[in-house]
Amino acid sequence: MLEQARPCQTQAMASEPASERERRRRALRSARLYLICPCELGPERRALPELLSALIEAGVDVVQLRDKEAADERLLAVARQAAAAARGAGALLVINDRPELALAAGADGVHLGQDDLPVSEARRIGGADLVVGLSTHTPAQVDEVGGADYIGVGPVHATPTKPGRPGVGLGLVSHAARVASCPWFAIGGIDAANVGAVLGAGARRVAVVRAIAAAPDPVAAARALRTAIDQSSAHGTPAQPAARA
Repeated sequence: MLEQARPCQTQAMASEPASERERRRRALRSARLYLICPCELGPERRALPELLSALIEAGVDVVQLRDKEAADERLLAVARQAAAAARGAGALLVINDRPELALAAGADGVHLGQDDLPVSEARRIGGADLVVGLSTHTPAQVDEVGGADYIGVGPVHATPTKPGRPGVGLGLVSHAARVASCPWFAIGGIDAANVGAVLGAGARRVAVVRAIAAAPDPVAAARALRTAIDQSSAHGTPAQPAARA
């Protein structure tokens, strides 16, 4: 029998002023659309900092910089610019896998996979105030989040961004809606055409990669997806209890 899920990390700890800690966690709780992207977006390969303000205005609340091909110098330069733009627009910038890079760039958080650093180690490196996210793929992983501030739940559908990992379907989304103890984002092959079903299964937040980052016009794609999210919610998508959000 599974142990009772540990609550995600939400209490203020150490270093930064409480207002800064709360800014990050408040933004996380209110977020609906999370974009994961490389340093450049779309067929025109436009730089993330160049597009970020427009993406946020179109409805993106959290951006995760994930670029396995970029050199560290390039990642840090882009992350610093993007962190400043996100802060100015009231959104969050998260760095994939690298708490030390997140700290150096002034980013708001770091996102970890199941095979990456433990959440506790990411906090040791990046500081207690860093937002830490964790990918989950099974009910047991959703139940045992290890003190993360938020989790990703999926992949709902199989996606080339996670080769070899099958889609988990909407069942895991429904499970997270019942038991998740912190903000969570459904992820994996989600787009404007199928987001209604994902929200109908109990999600309040979604994360996407290709639906925006690979679109001919990333800003227009973000706007269309956010509109679909808002319209689905307005038409009776079940909401999770506030205590779990």
